[in-house]
Amino acid sequence: MTTKKLGSQTAALASPPSFAGWANVAGKKEGEGPLASTFDYIDKDDTFGESTWEKAESTMQKQALGLALDKAGQAASSLDWLFAGDLLNQCISSSFAARGQDIPFFGLYGACSTMGEGLVLASMVLDGGFGELAAVTASSHFCSAERQYRTPLEYGGQRTPTSQWTATAAGAAILAREGLGPYITHVTVGKIVDKGIADTNNMGAAMAPAAHATITAHFQDTGRSPSSYDLIVTGDLGVLGSELLIELLRRDGISLKAHADCGAMLFDIKGQDVHCGGSGCGCCASVLTGHLLNGMKAGKWKDILFCPTGALHSPTSSFQGESIPGICHAVAISASR
Repeated sequence: MTTKKLGSQTAALASPPSFAGWANVAGKKEGEGPLASTFDYIDKDDTFGESTWEKAESTMQKQALGLALDKAGQAASSLDWLFAGDLLNQCISSSFAARGQDIPFFGLYGACSTMGEGLVLASMVLDGGFGELAAVTASSHFCSAERQYRTPLEYGGQRTPTSQWTATAAGAAILAREGLGPYITHVTVGKIVDKGIADTNNMGAAMAPAAHATITAHFQDTGRSPSSYDLIVTGDLGVLGSELLIELLRRDGISLKAHADCGAMLFDIKGQDVHCGGSGCGCCASVLTGHLLNGMKAGKWKDILFCPTGALHSPTSSFQGESIPGICHAVAISASR
């Protein structure tokens, strides 16, 4: 029996699935940032026509998925699987968005790494021959996240310099067993890494060690190096977390000359007062399904290593004084198989 497993954490896909279509939606603040031109829809007031922030987030997922399906020339009924996740308790944004769509559904939670987790699972399922089409969606909303994780917006609490701004955004990708690409060729599944960081306003520091561990494992498992990629993208480490990652890799003798972070790209760091940058499931999802995949389609990059990170804490664990477990998944995306 042949195995597609490389090393300890990586799978090499024998039939790399193709990105058949992708789309995103974003809120007003995101639409005022440097990536505005890469969003398919920007809402004028972040409500997306709904009466609550949580309903707005579900609507964001539905809109992103619908737009991605249109670009892929597919109907929702053609999907074999839907992998979706968000930040809210019990993944209600995703399950409520899937309600009534009649698609076999996997609800995921990987915090800000959820888009990566979904791409890993969907690509392995399709590579295994368990279907022809799968969708991956992820979302976050600043106001719904603040209500759950911090304090009501009306409280007006001050944000620390190391804090990040939860993105109001959603992204969706349609993967197909056959197609023109780009393709997912390798996936490296992250392990939980916890270095004892307990400050929920410093998630970049909590997640950077996980990004370091997964990127290192990817290179070891595949025999590749930073020069194998035109761009290595993390998220959402933000400004501080990115600096920590670069330093951790430097100590191992690894230099990332072409590195970018979704949390640092989504907003104008100085002009939009987001402190260390963006975060949330929708941050990586919207940057991937706009800026990154559009760039690959235009020929700007041929090979990207997409490495979303997540801080796997909850209000309960934080109130009990627990440290923050980090996770990072790496997805190798190539213009050719």
